[in-house]
Amino acid sequence: MIELMKDAYKNHYCIPATAVENEHTVRACIQAAEEKNSPIILISLFKVNPDICVFGKIVEDIARKAKVPVAMCQDHGGTYQEAMWAIRAGFTDIMVDRSTLPFDENVAQVKELVKAAHAVGMGVEAELGHVGIGDDGLGVFTIPEEAKRFVEETGVDALAVSIGTTHGQYKGTPHLNFDLLEKLSNTLNMPLVLHGGSGTGEENLRKASTMGIAKLNISNDLKRSAIRKLTSNDDLMGMGAYQMYPLLAQGYKEEVMRYMDITGSTGKADNFKK
Repeated sequence: MIELMKDAYKNHYCIPATAVENEHTVRACIQAAEEKNSPIILISLFKVNPDICVFGKIVEDIARKAKVPVAMCQDHGGTYQEAMWAIRAGFTDIMVDRSTLPFDENVAQVKELVKAAHAVGMGVEAELGHVGIGDDGLGVFTIPEEAKRFVEETGVDALAVSIGTTHGQYKGTPHLNFDLLEKLSNTLNMPLVLHGGSGTGEENLRKASTMGIAKLNISNDLKRSAIRKLTSNDDLMGMGAYQMYPLLAQGYKEEVMRYMDITGSTGKADNFKK
């Protein structure tokens, strides 16, 4: 994942990091990437797939056949044990979230996991500042000076920053602090990550993708697109399960492709061809 993000950061585009929960969503995301000739990062929460080794094998088998670069990152790893399971399951990277802890505790726990992950060739993303949940979620902006110290002390490969997004649904389009993003990018000179991408607005995301955001986490918009695709079918009540799955996957895939156009990753798989 980190090599993909370094290219995105260097060339001023952003790679969608799409939430996956099962084989159908994994295939939909990779098919979208292949059609758009885009690199892709798949993300998964431990609480969604606690049998992580089984899920990791599914992702690995499908990704191995992909015609574009695919990375798999554990999202918001909550404990040391969860991170170790992600390493064992074959994930390429882990996202360590200790953003609600005091600064020194955040540093100490992230540093420990960076050492373990780097020992087996995995990349690590961490979060400083805090991205809340929903419009009323309490978020804390990332402070550039603290971020610099955090990166230096932990050795993380990428940093998720808080500049105005939240997880979940918005009541309106959020206002992103682009001045802060510019300061963070200039201070850190490393790939940055934006969580809470769903509903953030095309204009916001296009701009952020050129200013240092190299990975954009997306979940809710993908699920809503899948449901819209399914419920738009006139014969929904007469459909069997095997007819529903392809429609859900198609809705998922179409939204992933839309985000690839927004973030500028379309066509960028060519950057990794030898």
